[in-house]
Amino acid sequence: MPNRVPRQAKLNVLRPAHLSKFPWLIHGFSTRVGGFSRVYGKAALNLGFTRDDSKATVQRNRDAFLAELGAKRELNRRWPLVTLRQVHSDIIQLVESAPESQLVGDGLITNTPGLLLAIQTADCFPIILVDPKRRALGVFHAGWRGTLRRIVEKGVGEMHRCFGTGASDLEAAIGPGIHSCCYEVGEEVRDQFESQFAYAEKLVRVVEESDPVREKYPMLFLTARAPGHSVLPKKIFLDLAEANRQQLLAVGVPAKSIEVSSLCTNCRTDLLFSYRSEKGKTGLMMGVVGIRG
Repeated sequence: MPNRVPRQAKLNVLRPAHLSKFPWLIHGFSTRVGGFSRVYGKAALNLGFTRDDSKATVQRNRDAFLAELGAKRELNRRWPLVTLRQVHSDIIQLVESAPESQLVGDGLITNTPGLLLAIQTADCFPIILVDPKRRALGVFHAGWRGTLRRIVEKGVGEMHRCFGTGASDLEAAIGPGIHSCCYEVGEEVRDQFESQFAYAEKLVRVVEESDPVREKYPMLFLTARAPGHSVLPKKIFLDLAEANRQQLLAVGVPAKSIEVSSLCTNCRTDLLFSYRSEKGKTGLMMGVVGIRG
């Protein structure tokens, strides 16, 4: 019996509405729905060359995704897809043509038509910046380390340096990522954010755990140490989406020009990949942007 070729489900690409008004712009955030991978669930659109998935399957997924975005050139060839070896940094690469070797960093900027810039994520936030006046753009990978290093804030500065971009002209889209409902961090991460940002209180939510048994029988939990009873641990949740929105506001991007996806990767594993929820065995999504020729 011949091997059956997996049928592709319909792709689900997220396109921020305020970026869709520019006919010269290709953009989108992928989901996990509508690919050929089987290692991460049925018909998964894994776009990363992970150790669990085959390169051939990932390439099929990428081809299908780029076709859905409308990134076709003459003779039906796909646009060059520029990615990075992401290292949770504030390194931003200017791309003027398809690179001959793998770039390293967490941000890409260009004003060259015919290139697709891509960031890969599975909990961290993909961020797209578009300068419609100068037809320049950037895409950035913002996990907690990149956010702490102000990668998107520096991205605005790099676009100004390279293209003359004014922050007030920018349109920004923060794609799906792990939101503050689920993103629990340790005290050391909270302390680093508090040392860097005056608005850190807006970013942190502390939840005291409750214990019904302790509340009903407090005498059982008395200790010799002050204050006389053991203290329940506290959970600390960090709002990375708001942290990046605040960085954009701080450099002059208008609030009305910033769109933030409400989708949480940890909550919506039916639609999105989540490294944390799936305990490391997961695929990768992409935030992609490009300029039509």
